[in-house]
Amino acid sequence: MPPKPPLPKYVQVSERLIREIAAGHLADGTRLPNERTMAQDLDLSVGTLRKALALLTEQGLLVRVQGSGNYIRQRPDVQSVYSFFRLERPNGGGLPTATVLDVTLCPKPQDAPAFGAAAQGWRIRRLRRIDDVPIAVEEIWLDAARAARLSADDLSDSLYRHYRDRLGLVITSVEDRIGLRAVPDWAPPDFAVKPGTMSAHISRVSRAADGARAEFSRTWFDHERARYVSRMGRG
Repeated sequence: MPPKPPLPKYVQVSERLIREIAAGHLADGTRLPNERTMAQDLDLSVGTLRKALALLTEQGLLVRVQGSGNYIRQRPDVQSVYSFFRLERPNGGGLPTATVLDVTLCPKPQDAPAFGAAAQGWRIRRLRRIDDVPIAVEEIWLDAARAARLSADDLSDSLYRHYRDRLGLVITSVEDRIGLRAVPDWAPPDFAVKPGTMSAHISRVSRAADGARAEFSRTWFDHERARYVSRMGRG
């Protein structure tokens, strides 16, 4: 069984709803069930649900009409914990979680693009799930100059949230390149695509608020269990 995600329950619920709205599963103008029914369906206390709905209201994704209910409002520009996580279930949406496999300080890979000033990087390997289904393995390299220490116990499901809250590093933009690459030999058995098999692959360079490259990552994902989705608003 995968570990429970460390994000607070109300944040998990709000993030799930944000991704469901983005995927079109909750259309603009949809009236949500009453809070007691919704809390029961989600196995939450009413208080926890209200905190989640308050986050959606702050994001402009929910209109609360006194005496009538809560109504969805579609917005293309919402920033969430998983704003840069582009993998979804085949039919869209789903809550991402992560299991850390290894955290090691070591020389940066020779085939990586230049990022950061240090010769070494923190290598983070993780298994990613959506709604508890394993869908990807990823290898993230954070420039060693950005963190004096890093361990698996430090990290939450959202690395970018950890970077922001613990390291003062805000990732503001990413560049993804999609292709094919053989699954690495360290991929765990839970990942359905076996090591050595060609798999859908994402190569990413992430930039900090100052424009500097701070991180490089590689993600191998199971195209039968997940889709890469990038949405853009109107120009």
